[in-house]
Amino acid sequence: MNAAGSGPARPEREREDAAYEDTAYEDTAREELARLLPPVPAERDVPSAPYLHHKDRLMQHIDDDQNRTTVTATAPARTVRRRLLRPALLMPAAGLALAGALAVTLTAGGDSGDGSHPRETATVLLDRIAGTAAKSDVKPVRQDQFVYVKSVTAGAEMKEDGSSTLEPRHEREVWMSQQVKRITKTGEMKENGEWARMAELGGSPAGPYRPTYQWLASLPTDPDALLKELYRMATPDEDVEKAQAVFNRIGSFLGETVMPPENAAALYKAAAKIPGVTRKEDAVDAAGRHGVGIARVDKRSGEATEWVFDRDSLTLLGERSYLTRDVGAGKKGDVMEKTAYLKRGIVDHYRERPTS
Repeated sequence: MNAAGSGPARPEREREDAAYEDTAYEDTAREELARLLPPVPAERDVPSAPYLHHKDRLMQHIDDDQNRTTVTATAPARTVRRRLLRPALLMPAAGLALAGALAVTLTAGGDSGDGSHPRETATVLLDRIAGTAAKSDVKPVRQDQFVYVKSVTAGAEMKEDGSSTLEPRHEREVWMSQQVKRITKTGEMKENGEWARMAELGGSPAGPYRPTYQWLASLPTDPDALLKELYRMATPDEDVEKAQAVFNRIGSFLGETVMPPENAAALYKAAAKIPGVTRKEDAVDAAGRHGVGIARVDKRSGEATEWVFDRDSLTLLGERSYLTRDVGAGKKGDVMEKTAYLKRGIVDHYRERPTS
């Protein structure tokens, strides 16, 4: 007679031992996995719901994989003594993907809380800006009216040795004629307290160098068609890339002008398609206002153009250009020009200022 716990009862004892080992292995794997996951940063407020959701799904995948392995290990045809492996090596592919998502949630958190989107690309930002521009309330401008823009600006004074000195910033006001036909007097300007007549020798019709409301409204609103047209009309200098000339031209259209909302949106979407356009987390206009930037570096000339937008309203605050490398006597970081747009409106006469 067999003693208690021997004979026919032995297979059942082995199954219990195997189940116990499985449970111990699973607990150890869970502990090891918890140790490997990145800790929650003390300075960030991590949302608990997404964290628990990803963690539960991750653990479920591990449980499912564990169950499938256990069934194979305890099948009657074959008894397998499992060796405790590193959980990272045993984790199924789906679990690895979820672990990556969980790590991003832990280290990156959500938005910064100040209205910024630090992980978005230039394309995503420009798409948001285009959406805001498309919803703006802009009244049509008649040809007998004038676009008024008040700004603060400063430009670099070039020296004979190729170096430059940024002049003190000053206030500038312009009144731009909206006549589409060829005209000699294109506007008036007050700068540094002095009035000046803006004129073109031989006259100038509305166009890329004198963008009026009606001319801008005639441009394609499909971003691809618009970009093709912009490349066609771009005439860059010898030391400037054509893509940079297009980017700069879009900036000039968005500056001292007024246009229909759909055209403004199309310009921003077209800018997003230009190679080399990047997003800058912090940009500053000539008035010292901080915002988010959209920039492009011209590798041929070593000069960058940067547009500055308000983080909340996404309106254009201003722009600036600066050197990205030493060029002749110019030094990396030298500012070539900077502008901040302070007020914009439509008036019926020269030297008249909008009331609102």
